[in-house]
Amino acid sequence: MVDTERGPRMATVAVAPVRREVTRGPLRRVLRRPGKGDQKNLDRNRDRDRDVLRAARDLARELELPVKVFRAELSLGGGKAVVYFSTDDKIDARRLARDLTQKVHLRIELRQTGVRDEAKMVGGIGSCGQELCCTTWLPAFVPVSIKNAKDQGLVLNPAKVSGQCGRLKCCLVYEQETYAELRKGLPKLGKRVVTEQGEGRVVEVDVLHQRVRVSLVQGDMQVFAAHEVRPMFPSQQPHEAQGGPRRADTRQPPYDAPAEAETDADADATGDDDRSPPES
Repeated sequence: MVDTERGPRMATVAVAPVRREVTRGPLRRVLRRPGKGDQKNLDRNRDRDRDVLRAARDLARELELPVKVFRAELSLGGGKAVVYFSTDDKIDARRLARDLTQKVHLRIELRQTGVRDEAKMVGGIGSCGQELCCTTWLPAFVPVSIKNAKDQGLVLNPAKVSGQCGRLKCCLVYEQETYAELRKGLPKLGKRVVTEQGEGRVVEVDVLHQRVRVSLVQGDMQVFAAHEVRPMFPSQQPHEAQGGPRRADTRQPPYDAPAEAETDADADATGDDDRSPPES
């Protein structure tokens, strides 16, 4: 039996105990080993959870409340039930709590959650074929931006970049740091470059394989390794633009120089970190 945010709960030891430094605040306490009575209460509560959930959904429908009731949990003693719901609107749920209390004869606590928390509590299988990260191991939700999908060259299709919650997938940030590091030294899309086959413009960038596809002046498309192309117009250092002495530059070719002005679409894409992906 362990102490959780939702009260005492029965849990299973997943990792062998080890000594380690606590860096993220105090750890939750292990209360005791469960007894036979705890297991009986747990089995009994599972059946009552379904009854309370069904009653809450029926009442919400009768009251015409724009809510989605998705979970009900009874306390270990069975005298209190917590009902979780999600909604896009701000509602007054006091009547729902009062009517539900009279119907199931339990103390009722209503808790509103976001769509991500709903997915975490309900669980499910992701597009990768594995159980949802937020349900299994992810300790907290991290900010996710549509810019992560753009940087990784993903198709901006809601069906591809959205998770079960309808928001951007949390896993988009797992490889973002790697992509950002590998992108250094690569030319940007649309940049004019010089290759062994002549001048051209970058039309595709393969970050993982360090390759770029170039549309040559003569009309051909050809793939080059990143080190085989160089910018047609190398950027000037600030001190050079002001007439100062030129300093030797030992860095990689200046593909990571300041980019051209962002379009309005690019500027908007770097904003909200928890939005649904754009409709395709």
